Amino acid sequence: MLDKLSLIVVSPEIVLLVMACVIALVDLGVKTRLRGQTYWLTLATLAAVAFLTADFAIRGETFYAFGRMVVSDPMGNWLKCFSTIALMVTLVYSRPYAADRDMLRGGEMFTLSMLALLGMFVMISGSNFLLIYLGLELMTLCSYALVALRRDNATATEAAMKYFVLGAMASGFLLYGISMLYGATGTLDINEVFRVIGSGTVRHQVLVFGLVFIVAGLAFKLGAAPFHMWIPDVYQGAPTAITLMIGSAPELAAFGIAIRLLVEGLIPLALDWQQMLMLLAVASLLVGNLAAIAQSNLKRMLAYSTIAQMGFVVLGLAAGVVNGNTNNAQFAYSAAMFYIVTYVLTTLASFGIILLLAREGFESDEISDLAGLNQRSPLYAGVMAICMFSLAGVPPLVGFWGKLFVLQALVASGDPLYLGLAVFAVMMSLVGAFYYLRVVKVMYFDSPITATTVSAPADVRGVLAVNGALVLVLGLVPGGLLALCAQAIVKTLAT
Repeated sequence: MLDKLSLIVVSPEIVLLVMACVIALVDLGVKTRLRGQTYWLTLATLAAVAFLTADFAIRGETFYAFGRMVVSDPMGNWLKCFSTIALMVTLVYSRPYAADRDMLRGGEMFTLSMLALLGMFVMISGSNFLLIYLGLELMTLCSYALVALRRDNATATEAAMKYFVLGAMASGFLLYGISMLYGATGTLDINEVFRVIGSGTVRHQVLVFGLVFIVAGLAFKLGAAPFHMWIPDVYQGAPTAITLMIGSAPELAAFGIAIRLLVEGLIPLALDWQQMLMLLAVASLLVGNLAAIAQSNLKRMLAYSTIAQMGFVVLGLAAGVVNGNTNNAQFAYSAAMFYIVTYVLTTLASFGIILLLAREGFESDEISDLAGLNQRSPLYAGVMAICMFSLAGVPPLVGFWGKLFVLQALVASGDPLYLGLAVFAVMMSLVGAFYYLRVVKVMYFDSPITATTVSAPADVRGVLAVNGALVLVLGLVPGGLLALCAQAIVKTLAT
């Protein structure tokens, strides 16, 4: 029966769905190139949704709805709030770029991005395997369409095809793993799966077989090696506005379903899935950092950088349970959540600069295109430098604390294997520093290839300045965000 509590729990999703439909209809009457009415209505909707989810999160309560298929808890609500803010920032950065390339002609970009966010919300809130899968499909189908939004661009169409084929394969992996677990446990409810596995009445081999496919599907969505094949091609081929869209908020949703599936549902099998995560982390750090060195295309370099950064997130997830002991779980998972949130914050600013420098007929997606940026615009060069230093893990920026907290979680385990992983992660971070610092060197020490001044609308300039400042300020005072992540994880795992 549909009760009042269920409607309250899913009120952010209802607002998103209704307003996505309203915005699609409103846009039919909008004729301006920049789609002003549609744009501001979308931002107002997203601001309302962000406020709603933040309010739920601050209350710190956990509710189940729709027959325990949907859960509203602090971790999920904060991830929803951050995803919504990430999409708002993305749309602010993207509008001038998209208008120059005729991507706003039908208003699909706003509607599809809101429906993709709705899919992320369903993923994050799902307490049922099938609901999580439906949310995942809604998000990815919208993402495929967004990548192919420039219908007259062969590169974007090719990237969308690659994304579609590999995404369908990953979805198949995840669905097959879910079906195996359903066959073994007789339920799709995550909490019930946890109870059945913990009872020890199910054959371990069947569970591990399903687990392998689930981890493979999750690794694809996170972009962890060796399931990273789509990231470099899609990042480079998609319009930069869409690259930012699929490289920011969806990472938060992927982290959310990793916690839901692996921690809340399959923690009795931690010994098995942690071994898989360790291999994924080592492969991601190795492939991401070494391949990024060879790149001359900035978007492709940031794609391999994403793979390496996800290696740290996976390390955090792998450090939660050590030899059956869960004492380290809360710190490890909150460190991973802190890392993914700050990574998305930094990614928004770095791609914002690329979008800012792009102009009609010119993408500004090569590292050499940033040559002499400091002479043309010291502010934007400074924001990009802060982002690169943060991604490299240079103190006192927020990226340094993200890496430090994950490394502390590994060391706190006291296990020699985890200590070895921490040492390996530090070595790979030193390798990664090379390609980040190369971007800074090009901006500050190379001669500019053009004398074109950099200009941007007031909303873009304002958001970009705040975005860059947050990367710096959260690095100087990281305690508040870490406490927020820790509190969210503690309250979520306590239910």
